[in-house]
Amino acid sequence: MDSSSSFSSKRLNEGDELHVLAVDDSIIDRKFIEMLLKNSAYKVTTVESGARALEYLGLGDQQQEPFQSNDLKINMIISDYSMPGMTGYELLKRIKESSTTKEIPVVIMSSENIPTRINKCLEEGAQEFMLKPLQQSDVKRLRCHMMKFSQPCNGGELCLGR
Repeated sequence: MDSSSSFSSKRLNEGDELHVLAVDDSIIDRKFIEMLLKNSAYKVTTVESGARALEYLGLGDQQQEPFQSNDLKINMIISDYSMPGMTGYELLKRIKESSTTKEIPVVIMSSENIPTRINKCLEEGAQEFMLKPLQQSDVKRLRCHMMKFSQPCNGGELCLGR
């Protein structure tokens, strides 16, 4: 991936379809999250692990092309906390360490309500920590997180990130 392409430069207009990358090792949870997001008019890409998410974003350990083409920008990442191989927290840290993805809002979700885990994720830069199972009302809140990070660009349009 060349350094000139940035996942955080997607222009947001009022009617734009927002693209969410959903990361969960459970196929049932991935399908459920995908259904909730699509019901709220999001474009959804699902992957089964943190490593796969990093590959999709072009941040994998192997220097390979990202899965996505330059016209499919990610507006938000929602990830399960407890996954084998790489936790949602570890994924969050990798995303926030990268100059190409650090501005993408990340939401962590878990079925376990552990305050120290929640605080750790929020301190590392997660926009929100949601408890599973997600509800449609939770999904509706996601749009404000994406718009909160929008800022005026040329011509007064909204952009995500810098």
